Amino acid sequence: MYKDSNNVRSTFTASMFFVQLFSFSFFILLFLKHFIFHENSDKIVFLQIFTFLGVFILSKYLIEKIIATTFKMEEFVDQFNLLKVSYRTYFSLLLLPINIILFYNPETNKSWVYLSLAAIIIFTNFIIYIITLKTYQNLVIRKIFYFILYLCTLEIAPYYFMYYFITKN
Repeated sequence: MYKDSNNVRSTFTASMFFVQLFSFSFFILLFLKHFIFHENSDKIVFLQIFTFLGVFILSKYLIEKIIATTFKMEEFVDQFNLLKVSYRTYFSLLLLPINIILFYNPETNKSWVYLSLAAIIIFTNFIIYIITLKTYQNLVIRKIFYFILYLCTLEIAPYYFMYYFITKN
């Protein structure tokens, strides 16, 4: 039986990536629509958010691949990326019905919904990283220097650059 050596680039994972982008972009659009007034039409803002998220996630993935190749950690990073993509896709599928409820029910107090969703997102990501670290504990301990480099360069730095870009513009 033929098996793709890199499951991150499979057709199913790529299609779920677009579902993930759609779900997160729509949630951000609803959030902006509720808290910030904007002049552009919703379609333009949605496309801007969709494009920004897609470029950010794909560029982060490519930087991870470059660093993994440099430090000869391709197998670990491929498995780790597949795990991250799977959990993000799962979460985005859970977020779709919530997006629909928020979009079609304008009477609810959305502030607490957005706050609780932000807490759920942060909590889910924290749990995902704990599970991943527990799964790959032996590999992380053997290559602790590479793991710290990976964590700082690929997981923290892109968010710092996004914060810097948003606050300066």
